[in-house]
Amino acid sequence: MPKGIRILAITILFSFQSWSQQTLPTAYARSVAQRLCSPDFHGRGYVKKGDSLASAYIAEEFRSIGLKPLKKTYFQEFSHNVNTFPGKMIVISEGDTLIPGEDFLVDPACPTVKLVLRFKRLTAAEAINKAVMQKVMAEVVNSGRTNTFLLDLRNVSADTLKLVNDIPEMLATFAHTVVWTNQKLTWSVAPDQLSYPLLQINANVPLNKEIMVDIEAKRIQGYHSRNVIGYLPASRRTKRTIVLSAHYDHLGRMGNETYFPGANDNASGTATLLSVAKELAKVKRKVNYLFIAFAGEEAGLVGSKYFIDNPWIPLKRIRFLLNLDIMGSGEEGITVVNATKHPQEFQLLQKINSEAQLLTQIKSRGPAANSDHYWFSEKGVPAFFIYTMGPNKNYHDIQDTYENLTFAETNDLIQLITEFLAGLSN
Repeated sequence: MPKGIRILAITILFSFQSWSQQTLPTAYARSVAQRLCSPDFHGRGYVKKGDSLASAYIAEEFRSIGLKPLKKTYFQEFSHNVNTFPGKMIVISEGDTLIPGEDFLVDPACPTVKLVLRFKRLTAAEAINKAVMQKVMAEVVNSGRTNTFLLDLRNVSADTLKLVNDIPEMLATFAHTVVWTNQKLTWSVAPDQLSYPLLQINANVPLNKEIMVDIEAKRIQGYHSRNVIGYLPASRRTKRTIVLSAHYDHLGRMGNETYFPGANDNASGTATLLSVAKELAKVKRKVNYLFIAFAGEEAGLVGSKYFIDNPWIPLKRIRFLLNLDIMGSGEEGITVVNATKHPQEFQLLQKINSEAQLLTQIKSRGPAANSDHYWFSEKGVPAFFIYTMGPNKNYHDIQDTYENLTFAETNDLIQLITEFLAGLSN
């Protein structure tokens, strides 16, 4: 082979290897996130067993990576109560059928309802006036009729919104309630049902005197969910264990047609967890690694609470837990919850990031009960929860799709996390 061609071939080979090293972790993370966000998993919630379908996929990925089941199975099963919306999700106003998730949301605790709701309007000022609300409630009780209230929260101040925050749910204990708002429509999960229906309707939707509502709700008592747990043993026998966790569940379906993909929250975190597991499976390890994909986070951290109450390893053996949630961007760096509780570990994370010039910033935050690290912290297990910051602000809405993830810092995040976990093992 002529020298010039040989040099070109070598250059291409090294370029290809460099490209592969830079892009393969992101490519795998993308493929996992895309799969988890697909309609096949129904938003990884409780309609059509979407969460169980996702857990089976994650367990198969654990197996293919080389993670072992800590017990006879990868699954830690538990049960909890949940309100679901498996069927009709119809709201009609002024002759127009509204779009679920875009024009309106049902409260996650909404019961079944099939009615024409004719409403009495309440302003925000009236709703926060105790004398007015006492009179309103007395009129409802004395009339013996079921009323419908339209709580008009369009164009009110942030301070007023804080004051009125609990009123819609209070109203729904004795009346049908509709909230008319220009606030972002964000959904959640509830274990129980309200006495009366509660809906949020976008301010852009014209509301006059009535709406037609046909909503099917089903409360499931003792719904079966499962954490997915995989294990990478140390190269030499030891009891020291580091845990990497991320919840894989999301909000699921709101009716037949609408589901919440949960891309950033938290297909991205699950994809990052699997990507890190794949990297650690290739190397010698000084400690054991336990990888936990939690169920039931959106239902109130119930999966991680169940693990803490029924741990598969003694909690005192856990050197550290790192929990990943909302990992799909990172253009503006990451935030570390519990950083103030564990300054040495936070300094290690910063040192690795600075030396490798990975993320733009690592922001310190104190303790917060906002993800699955919380129960571990409460039991004295050292733990961080990290989430990315960036332009993607979609959260608990139908816009949190795979297509809206940037994966801008995925490679850097995987490197940072892998080196941090290795550093903790020293």
